Amino acid sequence: MNAGFAIELALRCLLVVLFLPFSALDKIIDFRASVAQAKQIVPSGSAATALILAGLAVEIVMPLGIITGVADRLAAFVLGGYCVVTALLWKQFWKPGDFWRAGESQGRNLFWDFLKNLSLAGGLLLLTFGTTNMNVGRFLTHPLASSHPYAIHQKAQP
Repeated sequence: MNAGFAIELALRCLLVVLFLPFSALDKIIDFRASVAQAKQIVPSGSAATALILAGLAVEIVMPLGIITGVADRLAAFVLGGYCVVTALLWKQFWKPGDFWRAGESQGRNLFWDFLKNLSLAGGLLLLTFGTTNMNVGRFLTHPLASSHPYAIHQKAQP
């Protein structure tokens, strides 16, 4: 195994370790609590269950795509969107009304989680689009294409 492969694999694993296995496993182990939390957003029990199942699918399938390199750019795009949506739905730091209060504050605690979700979304979208505007067009025209992260690039012979 070459060092480039190992580094790329390790970085991709670090990017998704929050989702797979931890967040997904937490939803599986304590499914009822996850559904109860979702009921704060959607009051219907069946809709809350569907929301958690959809989240669970995203947290399992998309990290696997990112790690394996199979449709990894689309997987990173979906997971980045998931991070933004969960930040807006579950990390509403503006709601408690205690953001500026001295001492412990639920609003500030939520704010840091909100920022972490947005930062993670930024990293995932960087994987999706790369660092040049040419990659954006490539993604939009071929969203299911892999970035081939583990391909061995051989130097061209003169």
